Amino acid sequence: MTSPVAETRELLEALGVPASRFSGGNRIVRTPLTGEIIGRVQDDTPESTTAAIGKAHAAFEAWRKVPGPQRGELVRLLGEELRAAKTELGRLVSLEVGKIVSEGLGEVQEMIDICDFATGLSRQLYGLTIATERGDHRMMEQWHPAGVVGVISAFNFPVAVWSWNAALAFVCGDSVVWKPSEKTPLTALAVEAIFDKAAKRFGGVPDGLMTVVLGAREVGAALVDDARVPVVSATGSTAMGRIVGERVARRFGKSILELGGNNASIVTPSADLDLALRAIAFAAMGTAGQRCTSLRRLIVHESVYDALVGKLRQVYATIKVGNPVATDALVGPLIDGQAYEGMQKALDEAKKAGGTVHGGARVAEAGPAEAYYVRPALVEMPEQKGPVVHETFAPILYVLKYGDFDEALALQNGVPQGLSSSIFATDMREVERFVSGQGSDCGIANVNMGPSGAEIGGAFGGEKETGGGRESGSDAWKAYMRRQTSAINYGRTLPLAQGVKFDVEADAPSHGDGAMEADA
Repeated sequence: MTSPVAETRELLEALGVPASRFSGGNRIVRTPLTGEIIGRVQDDTPESTTAAIGKAHAAFEAWRKVPGPQRGELVRLLGEELRAAKTELGRLVSLEVGKIVSEGLGEVQEMIDICDFATGLSRQLYGLTIATERGDHRMMEQWHPAGVVGVISAFNFPVAVWSWNAALAFVCGDSVVWKPSEKTPLTALAVEAIFDKAAKRFGGVPDGLMTVVLGAREVGAALVDDARVPVVSATGSTAMGRIVGERVARRFGKSILELGGNNASIVTPSADLDLALRAIAFAAMGTAGQRCTSLRRLIVHESVYDALVGKLRQVYATIKVGNPVATDALVGPLIDGQAYEGMQKALDEAKKAGGTVHGGARVAEAGPAEAYYVRPALVEMPEQKGPVVHETFAPILYVLKYGDFDEALALQNGVPQGLSSSIFATDMREVERFVSGQGSDCGIANVNMGPSGAEIGGAFGGEKETGGGRESGSDAWKAYMRRQTSAINYGRTLPLAQGVKFDVEADAPSHGDGAMEADA
């Protein structure tokens, strides 16, 4: 078997990334599969980031003049290049993040899908014609390109989240400056090289339309604080979002925040338990619990609790944990030691709060000392308190029991986060209530499936401490544009709105004859 170090280098070279971009830099990149160093990249500085923003602003001024459908052609070509590179880029995602092979490939497919969506969108950037109370007038609403879009992405979806933002931004007439997670810079460099291939085929793409800047907090701060970046899309922790949201708002910019998700599923007495079991297993353990939409709380009716949770304990005890690239393991490693320490701290707190913990131990035989493989943890809690109300980015599933549906909804909504949620039920009264305004308070509410696995056609995002932002499908494109309302007078008089009168004598010949009505 090829070592992760050698394979990563081969993949980067095959994807067109110059060796100088992933070797010899000041930042070490490790694979969570083995802990080995697979790259060394050079961080940007605040000064180089500011210079990149300047180039991006100049690129925006040129790109906004290109008609929308032509901008869509660039994104179509990007989708073609991603299709051609799917195997290699998907494999690189697995090596850099530790995802199972199908998830790595699935992430690239998500990029391809959003390119398809955005290509069609490029001919549908619709405004409105609005009824006006003034005669011989037309009022309309238009959407114009916003400017430079700053994208700050997290390690767990190192390329897909960029594409949700960038594909829309490009067709909307914007340029993009992307700061990936400092834990996953290699996949970003690969995407940059793929974009360059599409841009070369398109021809005439302004320099700086898509730029990757690498680094930690100070690089992100330079992007967040620059007034030439009217839109900042940031994915990460709630703590990070508070900082980003405040700093962008201070300069009256617009932020799209995708933050914490403490997602729950309710299992009702009418649920199909076999279906629920399969859905819960993937939602809670997939990506080693490192999805923002991972299932973290399971709220089970007392009448089906023993039957469902008993089977879940068996699944948790037997699921294969290991290197998902070298074996058929379904649960790969945590991203690093910090994530492992956070998981163990949460489990200790759960025990102190009266929880019964099944699993959660490190699996030493799955990898070397530098890799962090853990058995997923199922934690039966007497009540929703302690670590249950916080998000821990690890495979921990807290299980709670309920008796009344009102109690289940109160538990579901009784946390600060509001990203995703789901219910397993065949009683349509409970289903309809769950998805109504009286039900889940999350941005996503699924029925008879887990809270993860969102499709690009729907707007993605959540409420409360999740940040309130929306990315990807539906009308999320509007966040990357600025709205303009225009009124056109095609008559010879000047009627006021709301019937206001403002008559002025026009004595001077140059003013013409008669009285004038002017809008107050």
